[in-house]
Amino acid sequence: MNRTRVTQALFDLDGLLLDTEAIYTAVTQRIVARFGKTFDWSVKAEMIGRGALDASRHLVTALDLPLSAERFLTEREGLLREAFPGTKPKPGAERLVRHLHGSGMPIAVATSSRREFYEIKVSRHRDWFELFDAVVAGDDPEVRNAKPAPDIFLVAAARLGGEPASSLVFEDAPSGLKAGLDAGMRVVAVPDPNMDKGRYRGASLILDSLAEFDPRDFGLAAMVDRRDAREPG
Repeated sequence: MNRTRVTQALFDLDGLLLDTEAIYTAVTQRIVARFGKTFDWSVKAEMIGRGALDASRHLVTALDLPLSAERFLTEREGLLREAFPGTKPKPGAERLVRHLHGSGMPIAVATSSRREFYEIKVSRHRDWFELFDAVVAGDDPEVRNAKPAPDIFLVAAARLGGEPASSLVFEDAPSGLKAGLDAGMRVVAVPDPNMDKGRYRGASLILDSLAEFDPRDFGLAAMVDRRDAREPG
């Protein structure tokens, strides 16, 4: 087991810090329903955490849709723009971010989303997203390959000034887990309840929510107030 001291933390965004997955699901179902298709977890489980184009290609192929991945993304984009401003935090997310920032730990967001969409998603949560020391989006010029490639986490770690071995990643997707592990980092996985936890082998911890995370498990300062894990962050 990696015993290197944790000096910085990297967070995925969608489904981990913000509850965007329900929005993606509703919008996608609205589009595919026109063709008599159903967007369920057998398809979605293979898309979570991937770059937009890669995920859309999988969708089009899996559901045999009569449109290109690029056309699907164009249709989806307008619907997402309308819905994203209402995104809510996942349980424990804000509290953990504030705790790590308050303890002096460098923290970053590493999201497959384009920077433009990132800004829309966090628009109502600026007060705590401004605590992040860096934000690396999927369209960042230094990120050549999307998750499950390790690029985005390596870029984020470098911008925080630390080494991969001392970085702790928080992820909800198997592709993000692989990206973190391939970057040489430890990963705390917080899967959606619909995901098979057997797909998260290699994670240092598998939690039901960020509200369950105890920093002491990684030699970090304890939470000042350990509120009920069911309470939204």
